[in-house]
Amino acid sequence: MVKHLLFKLSTIMLILLIFVGAGFAQTGDVTGTVTDASTGETLPGVTILIKGTTTGTTSGINGDYRITVDPGAVLVFSYIGFTSQELTVQPGTIVNVALEVAMSELDEFVVIGYGIQKKEDATGSVSAVSVKDFNKGAITSPTELISGKVAGVQITSGGGAPGEGATIRIRGGSSLQAINDPLIVIDGVPIDTEGISGMRNPLNTINPNDIETFTVLKDASATAIFGSRASNGVILITTKKGIKGTGDKPFTISYNGAFSLNQLTKRVEMLDGDEYRALVNERHGGTESIIGLLGEENTNWQDQIYRNSFGMDHHVGVAGAVGFLPYRISAGYSDQDGILDNDNMNRITLGGALNPKFLDDHLQVNVNAKYMSIENTFADRGAIGGSVQFDPTKPVLDAESPYGGYWTWTQDNGNPKGIAPSNPVALLNMRDDISNVSRILGNVQLDYKFHFLPELRANVNIGLDQSNSEGTVTTPQNAAWNYDELNGGGYKSEYEQEKTNELLDFYLNYVKELENINSRFDIMAGYSWQHFKTTSYSISGNYDWTWNLDTSDYRTEYYLVSFFGRFNYTFKDRYLLTFTLRNDGTSRFSPDTRWGLFPSVALGWKILEEPWMKQDGALSQLKLRLGYGVTGQQNINQGDYPYLPKYTYSNNAAQYQFGNAFYTTLRPEGYDANIKWEETTTYNLGLDYGFFNDRYYGTLDFYMRETKDLINRIPVPAGSNLTNILLTNVGDLENRGVEFTIYTKPIVKENFIWEVGFNASYNKNEITKLTATSDTSYLGVYTGGISGGVGNNIQIHSVNHPASSFFVFEQIYDTDGNPIEGLYVDRNDDGQITDEDKYHFKDPAANAWFGITSSIDYKNWNFSFSGRANFGNYVYDNVSSENAYYERLYRAEGPYLGNVTSNIRDVNFNGPQYWSNYFISDGSFFRMDNMSLSYRFDDILPGKYSLMISGTVNNVFVITKYHGLDPEINGGIDNNLYPRPRVYTLGVNFQF
Repeated sequence: MVKHLLFKLSTIMLILLIFVGAGFAQTGDVTGTVTDASTGETLPGVTILIKGTTTGTTSGINGDYRITVDPGAVLVFSYIGFTSQELTVQPGTIVNVALEVAMSELDEFVVIGYGIQKKEDATGSVSAVSVKDFNKGAITSPTELISGKVAGVQITSGGGAPGEGATIRIRGGSSLQAINDPLIVIDGVPIDTEGISGMRNPLNTINPNDIETFTVLKDASATAIFGSRASNGVILITTKKGIKGTGDKPFTISYNGAFSLNQLTKRVEMLDGDEYRALVNERHGGTESIIGLLGEENTNWQDQIYRNSFGMDHHVGVAGAVGFLPYRISAGYSDQDGILDNDNMNRITLGGALNPKFLDDHLQVNVNAKYMSIENTFADRGAIGGSVQFDPTKPVLDAESPYGGYWTWTQDNGNPKGIAPSNPVALLNMRDDISNVSRILGNVQLDYKFHFLPELRANVNIGLDQSNSEGTVTTPQNAAWNYDELNGGGYKSEYEQEKTNELLDFYLNYVKELENINSRFDIMAGYSWQHFKTTSYSISGNYDWTWNLDTSDYRTEYYLVSFFGRFNYTFKDRYLLTFTLRNDGTSRFSPDTRWGLFPSVALGWKILEEPWMKQDGALSQLKLRLGYGVTGQQNINQGDYPYLPKYTYSNNAAQYQFGNAFYTTLRPEGYDANIKWEETTTYNLGLDYGFFNDRYYGTLDFYMRETKDLINRIPVPAGSNLTNILLTNVGDLENRGVEFTIYTKPIVKENFIWEVGFNASYNKNEITKLTATSDTSYLGVYTGGISGGVGNNIQIHSVNHPASSFFVFEQIYDTDGNPIEGLYVDRNDDGQITDEDKYHFKDPAANAWFGITSSIDYKNWNFSFSGRANFGNYVYDNVSSENAYYERLYRAEGPYLGNVTSNIRDVNFNGPQYWSNYFISDGSFFRMDNMSLSYRFDDILPGKYSLMISGTVNNVFVITKYHGLDPEINGGIDNNLYPRPRVYTLGVNFQF
């Protein structure tokens, strides 16, 4: 009986305990107020998240908040300008939080050459863009992520093809003949950007979804540690790494998907079939042989070659840790069709990173590997120009045509007219141009902190960048433009290439704090070895490879060996000194000129840390920077052996006949045995500022860059060399400029945050010397090749003028403002118009540009946009200069007919006037790069899953006075640009 009663009581007690426990385990609300610890004022707009989830809220206008939590939940309180706090809370409690002021921007670390550095201690001009600030939308190339984001940096895509390459300029170009591209370093490996056969853009190796940060080093005090390759700036790309998981979140899986539609937004304005027939009749109505060439169709050839195209991109990443081993692996697939028919890029990327620590965290190991396989199908871009010029009265197809069934200009015997333009649609459909490229980029980096001397670290980095490419180009025997009745027509070529870049870096780094003298020393010294090797093979000829064979077997290599060091000294945490020195040797130059020494020195002053500045509560950072340094340029765009004598094999047309036999000869080329580095000296004055706990912050920089020993082609006396034009070190070039950046959050309220970023740049480029001795009769180096005639140039490099200035005649106009054909200003008053009357008129480089970005968060919604503007960039309209004259209608040498641009009535030229400044226009523009709207779903299995849907438009609109296809053209010559499409993208981001 007693036992039975005890059993009942025990059961009742157990049930009560279960219910009590269940009651304690129930979720509930936590409330409270968030304040500024220094002033006691409430803080609206503070983000409060449950750690490890995307569930959260923000504080109200009075700093109050309410959030539902489970027992033992950890809340993370974060707010711009304040140090984040983490607190463990229980339901039903009141938790008031006082956040400490923190200069959040100054606490950030930035990647620099051979290490990282606190942003507050940086003395050079360094800009970093992280993943949260990247451009959005259909991004296939990494450079698209930061276009318009960094002051002093201009990124211009080569056109609208999928995965198209881009031209990057940091503070203007420092060379005329050498490469002006910046050095790009990915996870510590300087990569080869000189071009890979079969690839539009070498940077397509990296999937944009794998990138964590871009860091741009702009002045010499920041770049000089890279010495001979840093005269055009340095871009450091850091990819995402593994993370240590928690007990309930051992790893994360993310999926990013994008589905895009590409649309052509603008066409070159040409005459349609009816307008064309009317004009031909007007100009040649009395000539039946010309009128008889007209057709009856009304074909818009641009409509025939362009299309709406589709693309998709998928990326999966997994990050976490297995025991002591943090890891990240990723895979991406992209399939992008171009708006030009038969244009496609298909890419697979794989990435992996391991970041373990050993020996009580004294040894940090970073292993990075990236693999890319890409298949490109290249459309024949000749169809772009063909669609502009081809007769609009002709049909696309001709059932009786032996040339693939496409309408073709033919002779009386039925053979194609070789000089006539080809059917643009036939160019696209009868040519196969396919490449397959694989590339692997990886490195192993060991960083060891000595046990017996923790202030001393040793770092070794071993890297490999290797690509293999192969491709074929084929046109059939019945392609009109490769027709050869006698030898068998068509065309076939095959090519292979292997490029290898091997790296070994080693450095020691010693950091010591000496509190008794308020000093900090950071000393680094190292050695670098890099080897570049290229082998390639190609063969081309007619379709059957029975005639006109041309083969090439090419092998080359060069080495870079460097010794470098850096000394950082900080006194009283407010006076900063940085000194770097690098000694570079390159096999590209002779032993007498092989080595170059590149020093830099920079000073920094944290003005806000001065005792007499402490009373100013508005300022949160104020630092003055002053820098000087020298960098080099060994990639002079003349191969790997420019100092050695070179001999060129003769072709089939230049062989020597001896009897009945023909022998290949060797022709000596001109060379300079003493050719050496170009050297660029940079002076920089900078100011970093911040107000109201960095709610407003930015930078202001003034710089001057002087390039000495500029590589230039100069005339030499006959007989003194193997050529009368010699490439050598002679000339100087200057760039002067100003850069301004500001970031702010003008509105921070409950459920509403608005962020804005703005950067503006000004750069003036001027050539100050081009010859060894002063020669006022020397005009300069002609450049800027144009279509129309053979070997015509529209630009020139001249002393006291910007590089690539337009060199043209000054057009005279009638009283109605119309250009008068052949009538130009006689600038030398000699009574005739000759080349001596040409003058320097504008240049293609913008002298000012800005970028603007904005992001608005309202509850779970986000709206953002990013845009850019250029001012003072001038464009030569080569499309009009080649097609806007009446002689273009009928070509007697064919004979054949060709279309003309719609502005021919305004131009009213009978013959070509290529050098009239009438065709040069102000190309200033504002381009809205992207606009995006997204929504985050928080209620899908809270705490474990996150889903975001977004819609983005890229290339939204362009505001410009330029009447051509697009004002944004690298080099300033508008000649059948591959149009940039407007892209509509639906994006999905899912995380687990």
